[in-house]
Amino acid sequence: MRKPHNIHLFAVLIAILSALGVIGGAHAADRMRVAVTGQGPDVILIPGLASSGAVWDATVKQLSATHRVHVVQVAGFAGAPVAGNAEGPVVEPLVEAIDDYIASAKLTSPAVIGHSMGGFTGLLLAQRHPEHVGRLLIVDSLPFFATLMSPTATVETVRPQAAAMRDAIAGIDAAAFDSQQAMTLPRMVKSPEGLKAALEWSKASDRPTVARAMYDLMTTDARPGLTAVKTPVTVLYPLDPATGATAAMVDGLYGAAYAALPGVALKRIDGARHFIMLDQPQAFAAAVEAFLR
Repeated sequence: MRKPHNIHLFAVLIAILSALGVIGGAHAADRMRVAVTGQGPDVILIPGLASSGAVWDATVKQLSATHRVHVVQVAGFAGAPVAGNAEGPVVEPLVEAIDDYIASAKLTSPAVIGHSMGGFTGLLLAQRHPEHVGRLLIVDSLPFFATLMSPTATVETVRPQAAAMRDAIAGIDAAAFDSQQAMTLPRMVKSPEGLKAALEWSKASDRPTVARAMYDLMTTDARPGLTAVKTPVTVLYPLDPATGATAAMVDGLYGAAYAALPGVALKRIDGARHFIMLDQPQAFAAAVEAFLR
């Protein structure tokens, strides 16, 4: 029996909307929204913890003339509706949501660029769904965040502290959280304009979602899967001597963290803190161009 003509039209409409990034699969739409700009090879941009997709505005402007750019906005961050991130884990479902989006939009081996939590998400995506990642650029992220607290940390040893941090952030009132962020973020962004934006994104984020995402990052160790990654990976990391770090210190930290990742390309960006794209936009743009070349 032939299907009614209007059903065919509906199927075509869904396919077109998915390809344009207006919708993804149900899983994707529940955890994130995606804005699509430009035409050409596909590039997916994933922001970090409590960040807006607007952190990539300069990169979108740089790439949209030659690439189709897909900017992820994580649910609950920077004023976005909490949606499916209202409870439970955040990072693992985000990995699957992006994979679902890639499949539903029929993207072919897109390049993925992720900052901080977004970089970690990209790494998990490359480990678990290598067929859907053409190449990966990680912007200041580590395969196990807890090593920043202790080089000998394990998931089990860090779990109680991570849970305490999660509960404290989730339970803090808005004024105290904003005050805490005002003290913390200057160590992560040196650009005055960038710092202002990062503070606004943080204040507008849903605190329980941020708290649970931080817990996910602290208790997920991606190091055991590094040796099996076949996706070409570049890691950008910052150096700002004003923070007290030296070149030897940061080179050693990132070199050791990614030592097991075959063929990884490590590149240091001097004069930047955690938000490299905001602190050193020209150097960051050059690194992105080299990555995509």
